Amino acid sequence: MSDRTGIFEGDDPFVIAQRWLDDATAVEINDPNAIALSTVDSEGRPNARMVLLKEIEAHGNAEGAFVFYTNYESAKAGEIDQAGYAAFVLHSKSLRRQIRVRGRVEREDGPQADDYYASRSLKSRLGAWASKQSRPLISRANLMAEVAKVTALKGTNPPRPPFWGGYRIQPFEIEFWADGAFRLHDRFVWRRGKPGEPWVVARLNP
Repeated sequence: MSDRTGIFEGDDPFVIAQRWLDDATAVEINDPNAIALSTVDSEGRPNARMVLLKEIEAHGNAEGAFVFYTNYESAKAGEIDQAGYAAFVLHSKSLRRQIRVRGRVEREDGPQADDYYASRSLKSRLGAWASKQSRPLISRANLMAEVAKVTALKGTNPPRPPFWGGYRIQPFEIEFWADGAFRLHDRFVWRRGKPGEPWVVARLNP
């Protein structure tokens, strides 16, 4: 008999993840959807940075994905495109919980990306055009000058840049961790060989 009850209960890890994110959104002061995204470069050297998780797609327990957006010419994008895989951790400090994910990554550069881009503030949309992300910048004044130039060229309804869009992480492993007394934490890991295959769930030692 499974002892996955309470906050761990459920047969779809994406539904559980969304529930945990909703819980965090209710209590975290800033950016409850911030994730530490890890990638590796062409020499296998790891890299990490914070990005915002924008969507958890739950299409039944055999499918689903985690979606974030970035500049396709950034360092993270180059590493993702080269390796084809990424990992992240979402840490809810106030709740003392975390979700760890590893998976295959594909681009989301269609209507879904267009819709998300259009939902952003005008300044953020113009900033996406102006920033040559991850590349050297002479000064902030140069960046603001580029923003002014883009504003004049693109107006008040700029289209999504061709070099900006989403990434969809399709996991082969999702781990849910919750703090326990005396560091006897609760951990459950969901694993599968590849997207579309059934999940195998196991409890892990803390």
